[in-house]
Amino acid sequence: MLKVLVVDDEILERKALIKIIRNASEQVMVIGEGAKNGRAAVEMAREYKPDIIFMDIKMPGIDGVQAVKEIKQFAPDTRFIMVSAFNTFEYAKEVMQQGVKEYILKPSRKQDILESLGRVSAEIIRERKQREEKNSLKESLNRAVSIAQKEWVSSLIMNRAHALTFDEWSELFGVEITSGFMMLCYFEPKTEEGFSPAEKQHFYSWLKNALKTTGKKQEVLIGSMTDTQVPVLFLCKGKYRFKTEARAIIDSLYTLFQKELDKGELKISVGLPYHYANELHQSYHDAIMALKQLLAMPDRKFLICDKRGSAKSPPLSGMLEVEKQLLEAVRQGDLNQVLLKYESYIQMLSEKPLMKKSFDELFVLISRMLHDLGIQDQQVPVMDESIGTYEILEKGKAHLLEVVIQVQSWRNNHAKGMLYKAKEYIETHYADSLTLEEVAEYVELSPFYFSKLFKDRFGVTFIDYLTEIRIKQAKLEMEDQRRSLKEICFSVGYKDPNYFSRVFKKHTGLSPTEFRKKIIS
Repeated sequence: MLKVLVVDDEILERKALIKIIRNASEQVMVIGEGAKNGRAAVEMAREYKPDIIFMDIKMPGIDGVQAVKEIKQFAPDTRFIMVSAFNTFEYAKEVMQQGVKEYILKPSRKQDILESLGRVSAEIIRERKQREEKNSLKESLNRAVSIAQKEWVSSLIMNRAHALTFDEWSELFGVEITSGFMMLCYFEPKTEEGFSPAEKQHFYSWLKNALKTTGKKQEVLIGSMTDTQVPVLFLCKGKYRFKTEARAIIDSLYTLFQKELDKGELKISVGLPYHYANELHQSYHDAIMALKQLLAMPDRKFLICDKRGSAKSPPLSGMLEVEKQLLEAVRQGDLNQVLLKYESYIQMLSEKPLMKKSFDELFVLISRMLHDLGIQDQQVPVMDESIGTYEILEKGKAHLLEVVIQVQSWRNNHAKGMLYKAKEYIETHYADSLTLEEVAEYVELSPFYFSKLFKDRFGVTFIDYLTEIRIKQAKLEMEDQRRSLKEICFSVGYKDPNYFSRVFKKHTGLSPTEFRKKIIS
């Protein structure tokens, strides 16, 4: 609905114009009973915020031109249609300088009034639609970026992704990326009850907003929250003083966290920086070990890793690849592959000092993976310093076997149920602006795993299934001749009729118009 204000010092002209406009269209509404001079126009524009003002030029006191200038200062988007008995270029020139495009003469013909109103209304509606589409696109882009960040960070720490090189990151961000490091933010509850889901979401939202204020010397990618722990990747620009900048980030976060102290404690651990993207996985391990040390020190709030734990490690490329294969076998619940990959894994752990640390890191990764799958309350086994190599290997193997059994049960029962629950949700909400993230959240899975499990179970991707449901419903609705194709487009979840037409033709081989003609004949 567009709000229209009529301004004219002649009461008969004003009332006649108001009557014509009120009868013109249901899309416009005349506010008040109009204004009788320029000063009243300014006051009513400030109060009612009209979209369109029919403004008489010659009025006592403040004339129409001056009123336009004043209104433009606080309502720049207001459109004006100037009305005057003077057909002179000077008047037209003066209002044109204020961006006014429409100018009609008194006595005004009804046709001229309606045509001018129609042009201005169409322009406003078109701009609003463009603005809405832009905002919708921006919102979708932000949501996609957020999902991409979570999944990329998750892939990085799970070591299942081919990392972008720093040269590729530099090209993506338009600045030189020279190194990167991982930070872990751990929210510690003050009571034994822990945090509610709403409180966890509150902390996660707080962290995302707080990290936006950490300066311009690094790009920040935020992972998903596991229990009360959030991994954050910092990609450093140019010459970067690691400890100085990391401490500045920590100080900034703690300053902002003061308002949240009554709800919990914030602990921060930081892994070492690495100068190659394929080493960022190790920075996450550094941060994990630093966090373990930190949680054993009640008086410390943060810990920055100062030792490169990988110095004594076997070659990382082979080690990490075997670890990646082992994790994938666990995720699939493939017992034979788990046992096979476990043997390969322990063969690479030939140095006893590294043994305990490597198992600790592996179990943390498995715990995070299970959490992403929706398997809760999985305890990480504690490797006591006093036990020997054989005990570590046996304890690790026993834990893996327990996990595999749990995953098999979950995949056969719980996962199947959740995926059918997801299908029902899609079939009920297909007409909404449905996203993969929304459905994954509904069944309490990470978007990455939900997408993968959905495809494994049903043989189609989430978006293909959603499209299939929408097209099927559209076909049914086309049998009702009273409904327009545009109505059907919106009713099945599409916002753009042109896009709907392209999708429909791609799936049926016919345009919506052609399909409707075919089923009628």
